This record gives sequence, C-alpha cells and structure tokens, in this order.
Amino acid sequence: MGRVLVTGASGFLGAHVMARLAALGTPALGIGRDTRRCAALEAAGHPVLRLDLSQPFATARALEGLDAIVHCAALSAPFGRLADFETANVMATHNLVDFARRQGVRRFVHISSPTVCFAYRDQLGVREDTDLPPPVNHYARTKRQAEEIVLAAPETGPVVLRPRGIYGAGDRTLLPRLLQVARQRPLPLFRDGQARIDLTYIDDVVDAVLAALSVGSTAEGQIFNVSSGEVVPVRRIAEAACARAGVQPRWRKMPLWPAMLAAGLAEAVAELLPGRPEPPVTRYGLGLFAYAQSLDIAKARRILGWAPKVSFEEGLDHTFGKAAENRGSA
Repeated sequence: MGRVLVTGASGFLGAHVMARLAALGTPALGIGRDTRRCAALEAAGHPVLRLDLSQPFATARALEGLDAIVHCAALSAPFGRLADFETANVMATHNLVDFARRQGVRRFVHISSPTVCFAYRDQLGVREDTDLPPPVNHYARTKRQAEEIVLAAPETGPVVLRPRGIYGAGDRTLLPRLLQVARQRPLPLFRDGQARIDLTYIDDVVDAVLAALSVGSTAEGQIFNVSSGEVVPVRRIAEAACARAGVQPRWRKMPLWPAMLAAGLAEAVAELLPGRPEPPVTRYGLGLFAYAQSLDIAKARRILGWAPKVSFEEGLDHTFGKAAENRGSA
C-alpha cells in the first residue's frame, strides 16, 4: 500500500484510520478542520493539512505522490441547512474526486452511510442493491449524491463503504447523544420495543477501510455494507450503555405517529428560525427508536474478505473501559 490521504482526519473514524496506518508503517497525510484535534494528531507524529475541501485546491508539494484516498470527511447530522450539507458532502466530494483524477489516484475509498437506505418501516437484511427510498433528511440526500459522484469516476478505483452506527472510545455522536437524552428525559418506547439495529465497533470499521484499500479490482465501482452483523434491540443498547455510564434510564411508552407529527412540527418551526437549529426531537431520531433496521454484510465478507470481530458487549467494554482509563490519566 502506497501513500494515503485521509480526509476528516480530525474526526472519529479518520483519526482511527490515521493511527492504524501509522501502526502499519503506511505513510499517510490527513486533512482536518478541528484545530485542537489536528494539533493532537500532529503531536502524535501524524502530518495534517488544514484545507477547506469545499473549495477547489491546487496540488501542493505535500499532496504529491498519493496512491489512495480515504474520504471520511462529512457533515453528519439529522437536521440543518441544506446548503451546509451540500457544501460539506456534495461539493467537497466533487472537488476531492476531481483532485484524485488529476493526481492519478488508484484507489478512492468513500465512507458513505446506511442513512441513504433508511425508511420509516422495518427493514432487516438490507442489501447494497436494494432500491433506495426517498431520503429522510438532507444528510441522506447529500450522502447519496456523494456516492454517485464517487462511482462516476471509475479511473480512481472507487470503493464505497456504508458503515452502520460507529461507536467506540472517542465517539462524540452516537452513544454520547443517547446518554445525554437519557440523563435529561425518559426514552421513548414505541411499538412495544420492537426497534433493533446493528451497530459497528470502530476497529471493525477501520479493518473494512484497510480491506477496501488493499482489495483487487473486483471491488471497484461497488458499494459495501459494514456492520457487526449482530442485530441488537435498541432498548438493550440504551440500557447497556447507561449501565456502564452510571445513568439510570427511564422509559415511557408512547404512540408513534402522534410523536412523529409533533417532531415534524418542531422541524417546521426550526426551519423558520435563524440558523435552522436542530430541534430537541427529529423524525429520524424517533425512527431509530421505532423500527428494526439491519444490513446484509455478505458482500463485504465475500469480496473484501472482511468480517466483524467485535460483538456489541465487547465493544461497549472497550468503549467505556478506555474512556475510564482516559479519565484516570487526565
């Protein structure tokens, strides 16, 4: 494996990809936005550039000689301004693919999201070739557009990954959001707790990225689902995470569609406010607590030669164990 460019290097997945490449002795260059986290990466010996991917960028000396790109950077949120998502997810991807073409990059690994497949209904064993439903939010819409941009550049050896629910020590989104809600108010229990989902521990996602970087041409131009393959009830996820974090979760049985209507109204009001702030509850967020969703990962096993190694309970142990160790050493 030659020199690799990792975008979103100051984010959760990007930083872990950078660390793994360094451990393997693979030269890598990161692009990031978070000043503090970029400084931490540099202090750990990882070269990082601060570039705005939404602007076309000329080839600099530091960007020469790249063999592969791992595109982790994205605006990931359940709500916000469409223009912001288009800038971060569509325009940035367009500029990066254009750069990859000019540089003669031989492998472009694009980190997408199963959100493009999400629908307000039970969906178990979703395959990569399943027809996509109408996008549930701006994030889903723009990630789908980004996939199309990447796959339209076959000369870059594109491989698209859709990792589900990435978690682990250092995550600032999935479990932290869940715990924050659990501390503030009762969690909704819809449809007698039928909701369940497959999450993915960070190390398994990094393994999938490395597999996508090294796999032969048979994977090019293809999309791959990535998850633990373990479908876990949402109630169990919440209670297990809360137990490790010392939070006592409360549950409230609720009818789904009145809650959806209320969330839709809250979103409509937020659309009229300056900056379009995320409302306390979104329809997408409620959908995660209401429906059964899982991915079929057989294709990744077959073509990438990748398989998940970390179970949900093991992943939680690693996540909260590492978090506790970090607090103790601070």
